[in-house]
Amino acid sequence: MVYYRKPGWFTNHIFNPIVQGLTRLGVSVWGSRILRVRGRRSGEWRSQPVNLLTLEGKRYLVAPRGLTQWVRNIRVTGAGELVVGGRVEPFKAVEIPDDQKVPILRAYLKRWKAEVGIFFGGVSADSPDGELRRIAPDHPVFRVDPA
Repeated sequence: MVYYRKPGWFTNHIFNPIVQGLTRLGVSVWGSRILRVRGRRSGEWRSQPVNLLTLEGKRYLVAPRGLTQWVRNIRVTGAGELVVGGRVEPFKAVEIPDDQKVPILRAYLKRWKAEVGIFFGGVSADSPDGELRRIAPDHPVFRVDPA
């Protein structure tokens, strides 16, 4: 079964627009970026606020809601852009295999659990590795490399 948590009304109409607005103005809210990815069928740019995680000198995008449209688009295009204010950073995306996600998911939950913890089924940054391995297939992770 494919894991996906659809955003609710508050997220779509209040939270995401506020974060997107601030990020467009150049204010990164807890590491926020505007992710821009070309649609896999339309070719049109699609935008979504995301949290960019930096861990051991590498940067990652984690999909807390699972198999979202931006995940599907990145899997096809292999690239996108991260935007903060007027700065646009093109990138190549490399999907991380499930068996390598544990430290990334742990760091992501440590930083953003208050915002996204509900999507991880009770698993937290303090959970055993086995619990993080169990949920890893539900949360796609991409390394962000310079284009």
